[in-house]
Amino acid sequence: MLQVSLLNPKRPMEKQWRSIEEYKNGRKLTSEKKSEKKHKNAVLDVLDSKVVDAPASRRDFLKLFGFSFATAAVVSSCEKPVQKAIPYLIKPEEVIPGKASYYASTFFDGTEYCSVLVKVRDGRPIKIEGNHQSPVSRGGTSARVQASVLNLYDDARFKEPVLSGNTISWEEVDRWVASKLVDGGKTVLVTPTIISPSTREVMRKFLQTHPGSSWIQYDEVSASGIREAHMSLFGAAVIPGIHFDKADYILSFDADFLGTWIAPVEFARDYASTREVTTEHPHMSRHVQIESALSMTGSNADERIPVTPRESLLILGNIYNAIAGASGHDSISVPPSVIPVDEFVSSLLENRGKSLVVSGSNDPDTQKMIAGINLMLDNYATTLDLKKTIQLKQGNDREFEDFVTSLNQGEVDNLFLVNVNPIYSLGGFEAMKKAGFTAYIGSALNETASACQLICPDHHYLEAWGDAEPVKGSYSLQQPCIHPIFNSRSYQDSLLKWAGEERTYDELVKYWWQNNIAPRESQRDDNWWIKTLQAGHYVSHIEPMPASTSYTPPEVTLNPTESDLVLTLYTNVGLNDGRYANNPWLQELPDPVSKVCWDNYLSVSPADAGELGLEDEMVVMIDRVDIPVLIQPGQAKGTVSLALGYGRTKAGKVGEKLGVNAFRWVENRDGNRSYINDRIELELTGKTYPLARTQTHHTMEGRPIVRETTLKEFQKDPSAGNHFHLESEAQSQTLYPEAKFDGYHWGMVVDQNKCTGCNNCVVACNSENNVAVVGKEEVKKRRIMHWMRIDRYFSKDPENPRVFHQPVMCQHCDNAPCENVCPVSATMHSNEGLNQVAYVRCIGTKYCINNCPYRVRRFNWFKYYKNDKFDFNQNSDLSKLVLNPDVTVRERGVVEKCTLCVQRIQEKKMEAKLEGRPLEDGEIQPACVQSCPSGALVFGNMNDPESKVSKLKKEERNYHLLEQLHTLPSVGYLTKVRNVEPHEEAEDHPGQEHHG
Repeated sequence: MLQVSLLNPKRPMEKQWRSIEEYKNGRKLTSEKKSEKKHKNAVLDVLDSKVVDAPASRRDFLKLFGFSFATAAVVSSCEKPVQKAIPYLIKPEEVIPGKASYYASTFFDGTEYCSVLVKVRDGRPIKIEGNHQSPVSRGGTSARVQASVLNLYDDARFKEPVLSGNTISWEEVDRWVASKLVDGGKTVLVTPTIISPSTREVMRKFLQTHPGSSWIQYDEVSASGIREAHMSLFGAAVIPGIHFDKADYILSFDADFLGTWIAPVEFARDYASTREVTTEHPHMSRHVQIESALSMTGSNADERIPVTPRESLLILGNIYNAIAGASGHDSISVPPSVIPVDEFVSSLLENRGKSLVVSGSNDPDTQKMIAGINLMLDNYATTLDLKKTIQLKQGNDREFEDFVTSLNQGEVDNLFLVNVNPIYSLGGFEAMKKAGFTAYIGSALNETASACQLICPDHHYLEAWGDAEPVKGSYSLQQPCIHPIFNSRSYQDSLLKWAGEERTYDELVKYWWQNNIAPRESQRDDNWWIKTLQAGHYVSHIEPMPASTSYTPPEVTLNPTESDLVLTLYTNVGLNDGRYANNPWLQELPDPVSKVCWDNYLSVSPADAGELGLEDEMVVMIDRVDIPVLIQPGQAKGTVSLALGYGRTKAGKVGEKLGVNAFRWVENRDGNRSYINDRIELELTGKTYPLARTQTHHTMEGRPIVRETTLKEFQKDPSAGNHFHLESEAQSQTLYPEAKFDGYHWGMVVDQNKCTGCNNCVVACNSENNVAVVGKEEVKKRRIMHWMRIDRYFSKDPENPRVFHQPVMCQHCDNAPCENVCPVSATMHSNEGLNQVAYVRCIGTKYCINNCPYRVRRFNWFKYYKNDKFDFNQNSDLSKLVLNPDVTVRERGVVEKCTLCVQRIQEKKMEAKLEGRPLEDGEIQPACVQSCPSGALVFGNMNDPESKVSKLKKEERNYHLLEQLHTLPSVGYLTKVRNVEPHEEAEDHPGQEHHG
């Protein structure tokens, strides 16, 4: 029986909204739902003979279901040492079929690093976990890291070496390359950033063997300006270690450090540690974001200031002068800014040595000012580290520009491109055809590979040996978790072969580590090597880089140009620079801010849209390229934004012809790549283009589901902003007896101060639970299958809204309204508090979906895993290898939802029982909890008063979604606390609950 509490109607409730339409016209969701029900093709699509599947054969049935009905046997603990450090060729007797093994390894795709554990089931990797022992990533992952396992089984991977369109053997490849290299001439090797010390040794051997050769590192999205600025100030082209965990005041200029900037997984963990607020520790950092486009980082800031790139530069210049004046240094010439900077300056000076100023700009002069401010504030001894420098983003834009010039002049004889795609990301690189011989070494199809004479298939990282040094002195190892699926060869082995080396790369890796990293007494000790492989990482002692004792103000030219409209380019958390375009998990991942998937779009501010007469999904033209428009709250007036990574023409069946290629608007300014273009004009086309948006799906309108307060109010009253919770508990009554759970009672708590909205948990859930990809057309019909979603809410002024991210999954209610409406009892409650679905019993009435107030149940309109209409790299025999055998692949006509990874719960319970011990707190981690880089999700036994989840449930910040319905959810949420200044506090009406 549901009991609705009558809450105090006089309590002010600030309106939260999801879209511009909601803000302007009130809630249109009811009419949208009605129109969705009236969709003419909704039923016809399901009954269409073209998409109704043929009956599965007995073999297919057994392959997909036979092993899934067995007792769950997933090993979820990432704390346990890897059992077998080296993959086995002959199965040892102690290996139990159906029991997962874990391999410590390294993920690095040229841009992003993570130390990982790879879950291998019956010889095939099926899941990526974070390695909690890593001092760098510390157990966190990103959406791209989670989705990388799907790329292993990508049909677009190269199967064999190819020369001029014809398949050849590796022996022929080696003879052909040798004939080109023996002729001499100028040979250039282009790679992404290399952080592998052993690979650098391979490069050294190759260059030494072929004296006329050179090596260039190329980053599609560059941070060359940071290295150039530090070379100017410190004499070393480095990116310093950045410690957000040591900063009490963070000032960021267009740096999306929680999303895609440099090392977001590491930064997210550090940042979240300063945002944790408890009654024992009622303090948190203050974060101010100054930017043009509303980024994921900006959406988490305490204060966000939307400005044009020109105004941002003026603000930075005026802050620099004020800090310089207070520190006794010379100022630079800069016009005054419209935005006063006194508050920023006073906060920075008050937090000298405990502040941090960062910028996402690739302009060296901008980075010189950033470094100068931090140096004058003594931040290089605390929040910035010149000892443990970041080894990512090593590309030098000026060097690469010189190389392109020589290429255009026909000076390059042999060109080897390794896992880079400059034809896509660099306008004019078609000049590579002027090279006498071109070879591409990589794992999958792209635009550059298609233009090369020779294609050499590279291993996927899960098939290869390797190592990494992401931070100076911190090393990690990469080991193969599966034999190569295709006839591929690691590019390091190819280069060693072409350098005349007899050793293989895996032998070189072990030799290099034992002679350069191992402690002196362990250099010949194989036990040290095995233990290091098991741990996956090693930290060595390094000498600090001499710090500058005096500060000389940099020579900076600050003359920002004025423009009516400026285009800013950015990378999103899914596709990044475009290398994941053929990954359907990432294509269907909603953008954290706009909630659009399967496309990029031109973000326009509400003010500019009003002046230009633009509406959502209208198409505009820039330089004869059509782009759909999305009116984005928070976009700075006078600016538009567009995501990089789309518009691929050679990527595979999933990634091609989606969106537009924004790299065409990347400019080269004074030798460095600029992702700001102020020479654009918009033209109306009169056309429209539909976008797949999830932001108004699964709504819980008109309810106080978003709760927040200010730090000052929290310090006065820890229950500030959460008074509804107390009222709901006082008024909740029922005629039914209270549910009791004698053994375990599983529950979760979401710390909304730590959740950044990164969507990593969504991809982790998809990977763990075999969640189907449905494609753009089905997403538009509100049929996305994700078990977990991140709701994004706006409040206040659309020109500069306050943003709120809220993860929502099945709440596993003790008084679940979905259970008592099912006519066949397919959904029921377990004796451990889990709301369960018996797939074989479900007949698809969807009553439970209609009766769930949280909108977390999904209906299988099709048999997605065996239907050509939904062939998103998941329906072939190869791609099905990624499926988790411990989770049933759902049939058409079945309802599914979050299970809190019951298969992991059962496995750890069985493991503890066999070992004769009780379960430890935190030992069981659902996929979302395990993967969260910021530690926002906590899972455990609510019956254990000493468990972390129980203690968080007792926090005065804890509340439940729609608790006035008396559904008694097992998932709690901690009220969000913002560290705002007094003038913001007066505007915010602190301590209020908000409508969803």
